[in-house]
Amino acid sequence: MARVVITGMGAIAPNGNGVRNFIDNSFNGKVGIKKISKFDASETGITVAGEIDDFDPKEVIGKKAARRMDLYSQYALQSAIEAMEMADVNENNTHPEDIGVIYGSGIGGLTTIQEQIIKMHEKGPKRVSPMFVPMSIANMAAGNISIHFNTQNICTSIVTACATGTNSIGEAFRQIKEGRAKVMIAGGSEASVNEIGIAGFAALTALSTATDPQKASLPFDKERRGFVLGEGGATLVLEDLEHAQQRGAKILGEVVGYGTTSDAYHITSPDPTGAGAAKAMQLAIDEAGIAPGDVSYINAHGTATHANDEGEAKAINKVFGEDSNVRVSSTKGMTGHLLGAAGAIEAVLTVAALQNGKLPMNIGCFNQDPNCSVNLVTEKNQNALDAHYALSNSFGFGGHNAVLAFKKWE
Repeated sequence: MARVVITGMGAIAPNGNGVRNFIDNSFNGKVGIKKISKFDASETGITVAGEIDDFDPKEVIGKKAARRMDLYSQYALQSAIEAMEMADVNENNTHPEDIGVIYGSGIGGLTTIQEQIIKMHEKGPKRVSPMFVPMSIANMAAGNISIHFNTQNICTSIVTACATGTNSIGEAFRQIKEGRAKVMIAGGSEASVNEIGIAGFAALTALSTATDPQKASLPFDKERRGFVLGEGGATLVLEDLEHAQQRGAKILGEVVGYGTTSDAYHITSPDPTGAGAAKAMQLAIDEAGIAPGDVSYINAHGTATHANDEGEAKAINKVFGEDSNVRVSSTKGMTGHLLGAAGAIEAVLTVAALQNGKLPMNIGCFNQDPNCSVNLVTEKNQNALDAHYALSNSFGFGGHNAVLAFKKWE
């Protein structure tokens, strides 16, 4: 079995466009949640979102290519280009048949779907764009990335709601570990901050109705009132260790485990006992060949909904014990919840945490819920030079649980 390392990362998130900006801002506790400006959201009852307001697709993707992509594909391709440039993988050092893509989105081209349905309703079916289908379907981020880089190994998409990004990276890890590819481009993207996206989640009463962006996303807080919808994307370049070393690549970290399970419980609510989430964490730890006590940090799913945070805290305590010193943070207090992209941007932060010996704080928790008894990362305990292993958790509607285990590269 091959060892799998990370040689490139790219990201665009509400609190940082570009992976360096995103990492630096996140470790400094910058909140990227802001008042919704893309449309008039007043009738939805929701006023804030993790909106990206400094993205110009022409700068990286090009004007012509961007016109043929929904925003979620644009986010995906920009982050993939950044990650591949960092990794310096190209046809001179890696055969196209050895490079694959597993990249997903929870929803796909929701902006395009909304726009074209309105156009059909107002102007008739003949006015629907011929690009409607290829722009809106949820596999086209993967397809566009593969076409851009001429990758000829597997190219597929995973759709597991909010677990999508983590499942995509995990399945890409397996492709390399089991010898089916040398390099994999993996991650997730989402662009659902629009009328139907906000209205749909608001109708589920899943979204925070807070008006203060600094106090809207409150993971593990006693006063949490739902998640804040975010947008963006992130990409990891995974590589066979031997291949990376042969070409002199800079290694950022190592993927050492992946666990995925199903709650088989409810279409939107997680199992309140946390059993499925706990099992996924344990599977990732077991594959890594370590004990729970070896894990220094968990990037929690932590959506700031009552059901998720309490269930996840129970799951962590099942695996690590009630008195564990493992530090935990949800970074959604800064970014909001990026749905299918959440696990990807959080994987970037988890790798960076081990690399830099510093953990991202759990921004947005002012009064910790006693029913969420985990050891949250604060400014006082975020230094982690001794951290060697970390987990990143993602849980999605439908009962999907996915966990990645990362190791510091030394």
